[in-house]
Amino acid sequence: MLRKVSEVAELTGISIRTLHHYDRIGLLSPEHVTGAGYRQYSERDLETLQQILFFRELGFPLKRIGEILKSPDFEREEALVLQREALLEKRVRLDRMIQTLEKTIQDAKGEIEMTDQEKFDGFDFTKNPYEEEARKRWGDEAVDRSNQTLANMGPEGQKQIGAQMEALFRKLAAMRLQDPASDEVQQAIGEWHAFLNSMGHTYSPEAFKGLGQLYIEDERFTKNMDKFGDGFARFMAEAMEIRADRMQS
Repeated sequence: MLRKVSEVAELTGISIRTLHHYDRIGLLSPEHVTGAGYRQYSERDLETLQQILFFRELGFPLKRIGEILKSPDFEREEALVLQREALLEKRVRLDRMIQTLEKTIQDAKGEIEMTDQEKFDGFDFTKNPYEEEARKRWGDEAVDRSNQTLANMGPEGQKQIGAQMEALFRKLAAMRLQDPASDEVQQAIGEWHAFLNSMGHTYSPEAFKGLGQLYIEDERFTKNMDKFGDGFARFMAEAMEIRADRMQS
């Protein structure tokens, strides 16, 4: 059975514009196109689209999804099993975070008093949603070292790292309207660089600058970082580039 693009959009909840975009970038080009140029999607096309959406739910960028689907080693059934396990793990983590949020609401109302440990229950920085992107850019070895460092810290150590990272972000976000080249900002960016280096991988000036660019090139990074203040991701990218250039001069 062949479906029109409008029918696929209605079936999946994806906009027609998004489907056209997937076609333009070669991620999902329907098998059939009529003489008048209308796209028609087959059952196999729908299976591919389902795979794309599962990968998107797990935080994979479109470019990486395309590479995975086109790989000769890709096996759909194996991917489905892995995706199921990853989503189940994600659900468990989200359930814990929801419980923490509910307790925090009660704490804010004065109904209960949370411990410091309870306030960070559910936050898990060992499961980085950007890990695949980092692996692609800087290789498995650096990411594996960072993950091993986190694993060796244990739950309490991981919570402390999470708290340190948030504190640094808030400090830097408060400076986002300043000149990124100012001494005060560059000193704070130096603290961020040192924090990253403490995670088991030494960031060269080039890698540090590349990470900053990722903050504005990857919409997931931008969206999450700008929660600390509008324009924070771009401010970080500029400040990190300046520091990297100064380290190389």
